[in-house]
Amino acid sequence: MSRLRPSLPFAALARLCGVQTAYYDVTHKRRQASPEALHLALKALGVPVETRKEASTALRDRRQAPWKRLAEPVVVAWRPGSAHVEVRLPQSQAEASLDCHLKMERGEVRSWRADLSSLPAAGTAEVEGARYVSKLLPLPGPLPWGYHTLTLEAPRGQAESMVIAAPRGAYIPGERKSWGIFLPLYALHSQRSWGAGDLTDLEALLEWEAEFGGEIAATLPLLPTFLDDPCDPSPYTPASRLFWSEFYLDVTRIPEFARSQEAQSLLRSAEAGREMERLRAAPLVDYRGAMGLKRRVLEELAKRFFQEPSGERQAALERFAGDSPLVEDYARFRATMEHQQAPWPRWPLPARNGDLRSGDYTDDAYRYHLYVQWQAHQQMEEVASAARRRGQRLYLDLPLGVHPDGYDVWREQALFAQGVSAGAPPDSFFIKGQDWGFPPLHPERSREQHHRYFIACLRHHLRHAGLLRIDHVMGLHRLFWVPQGMEAREGVYVQYPAEELYAILSVESHRHQAIIVGENLGTVPAYVDRSLAQHRLQRMDVAQYKATPDTNQLLVPGPADIVASLNTHDMPTFVAFWQRLDIEDRLALGLLTESEVKGERERREAFKEALLGGLRRQGLLAGHVTPERVLRACLDRLSASTARVMLIALEDLWQETQPQNVPGTTTERPNWRRKARHGFETFSRMPSVIQTLKDVASFRS
Repeated sequence: MSRLRPSLPFAALARLCGVQTAYYDVTHKRRQASPEALHLALKALGVPVETRKEASTALRDRRQAPWKRLAEPVVVAWRPGSAHVEVRLPQSQAEASLDCHLKMERGEVRSWRADLSSLPAAGTAEVEGARYVSKLLPLPGPLPWGYHTLTLEAPRGQAESMVIAAPRGAYIPGERKSWGIFLPLYALHSQRSWGAGDLTDLEALLEWEAEFGGEIAATLPLLPTFLDDPCDPSPYTPASRLFWSEFYLDVTRIPEFARSQEAQSLLRSAEAGREMERLRAAPLVDYRGAMGLKRRVLEELAKRFFQEPSGERQAALERFAGDSPLVEDYARFRATMEHQQAPWPRWPLPARNGDLRSGDYTDDAYRYHLYVQWQAHQQMEEVASAARRRGQRLYLDLPLGVHPDGYDVWREQALFAQGVSAGAPPDSFFIKGQDWGFPPLHPERSREQHHRYFIACLRHHLRHAGLLRIDHVMGLHRLFWVPQGMEAREGVYVQYPAEELYAILSVESHRHQAIIVGENLGTVPAYVDRSLAQHRLQRMDVAQYKATPDTNQLLVPGPADIVASLNTHDMPTFVAFWQRLDIEDRLALGLLTESEVKGERERREAFKEALLGGLRRQGLLAGHVTPERVLRACLDRLSASTARVMLIALEDLWQETQPQNVPGTTTERPNWRRKARHGFETFSRMPSVIQTLKDVASFRS
């Protein structure tokens, strides 16, 4: 690659393609992107340039391209309000007529002919020696919420656009305050589960919480991950964002289990008994061992079903496959991966390019994956429906990315940018930046596909979620791309069509009557929070992020449109934070120097003193100070706040000191594998836990 020197056309080309040539870091210092990083980002966007001359040519083509397009592929029509589509065409056609057909989502078609000469002009441009003009075409209204297809036919071309008719704000179910609990499902274990929680455990947790008035159960993503070799259980690098993980199935509640003597005998065997005891006694979740045992049982159940399907069950599977048109393709993908014993980038052609044929996989493996997806959907639906009947809601989590070896990237190879991965720039915690290792979505190709993948991911979750957390919500606006072969700190920001994505979130939240929560933690520009408020996405308000001695913002009443909590799964528990264990751990990991640790300790102690003083002044804390009493006082303060939703990390209630995840580590810490110290049968009867939840319920009512 020839080294590009900074030049006006090259920088202008990058900006025109949505690549930021500079940004401000957490210290408000301006960071300039290197020409190499810009070059590789442009290449990932499909604009490869090597020389200044090529950059000048590409810049000219890029400026001209929108004018040669009759209309944009996606148009937002906010409701209420009038909607217009900008049409662009040669000046010579500006007096002609335009045939317009708007097919509504439910099938109705509105057709009309527009006299272009009567439409207001919005701009002009010179394109290859020809004058172009843009005009504003009004759409007939009012438009019902949803996705409509606009077809335009001009004398010398036509265009098709998706019109998103959306309410300006996402769904909000009234002003009543609610509260809930958080615990990763893998960490929730009981006497009946196999060393990790399952969906029956989640249902039991919801039922128990309801006794105290709790309405929400939050957990980490429940999407499928790769649990064989290599084992990657991170819920934030799933194999797909369109399906559920069979790891969380309760095999004993599957209808075929009652009819399968083979499956029952397998579980009654001495070998299975010893394995379950080992799984339950292990200090960490053994994903591979638990999934190995569970798969043996599930294979027996799938075999039983396909050998002797009842009419009713067969019809149910067919309905599921009809409602989930990609599930058979996903089952073939997983079966092929097992048959090839390699990730899809190492498959032979044509399978590597998405064309699976007979012989690429075994029928038994295909049927297994189809069957377990059906069962996972059914059990998710059963848990969510039972919760809704009690007035409760599941709080699910949509991760930002997907595993590079996963189904989504394989099936949608053109949709994901190649040669780059998503990440984050340097900040006070990650001084070298972050490279998350998964490919980002290509913003332009997503628009060209009418954002169908993003919509599908949302719908998959919102079928069951009453609240949905959007991981790294800043990604609706811009995402940090790290070119392969470069350090994370050398990445660049790439812009995304935020207005279109907010419109989709608004439509889907209203259709499913679900609250949308934007994860806005870390280094997030102020305009992101303003956009969240404008579109009524709930923001996350986390006390540990406000742990500064000079402001003591924890005790300042927050706005209503927030989800308030003391911490998250990526942070130390309350006791660990109070005892500064996280600072010592960062020192041990080499993330802080001795001099930095000294400053961190001083700031933490100053914050604690300020917090204690504030709690005492508000009458929430008196007498001898213990971490448990401070925790209760902080929860009382959050409970009494105006926050629409409050979440309590269950592990804080028994003074857990170990975190679920330590960002910036992989094998150094047992991320995503630590079981809760107490099983469900124990903590659900602990007087201190019960009393705390009763107090929270009293403050929230």
